[in-house]
Amino acid sequence: MAQDDKKKMTKRIRACFSGVALVFCTTLVQARFPLPVESTPTVSVAELPQQGRETYKLIRQGGPFRYSKDGVVFGNRERILPQRQRGYYREYTVETSGVNHRGARRIVCGGPPRTPDGCYYTGDHYASFRKIVE
Repeated sequence: MAQDDKKKMTKRIRACFSGVALVFCTTLVQARFPLPVESTPTVSVAELPQQGRETYKLIRQGGPFRYSKDGVVFGNRERILPQRQRGYYREYTVETSGVNHRGARRIVCGGPPRTPDGCYYTGDHYASFRKIVE
């Protein structure tokens, strides 16, 4: 890592510990130092919220999806998920009861739409992910 990068990272980490938004800091550190794929936390399909199980089922069926943004390319700008070519990941909304918008919950899948190589659940709008296991 270049000296300037080290200084910037040190400054950002200090800001994290001095009370700056924790989600920003978590995302920043994970983006700069991503977890190895084998260290990614997991969640079983049965452990997903009911709406997550429904979305996961719809992904496997190929839809239909409620939101026009479901199935769009997920850019992985946070660099928390394993690095792949652009267009590999797609995101899908997991409904949140009591809100009149898409909310923060998503499932992001990589690979072919109906038979993805792997899917990940985020309940905090991409700040963290858990790999979905059958």
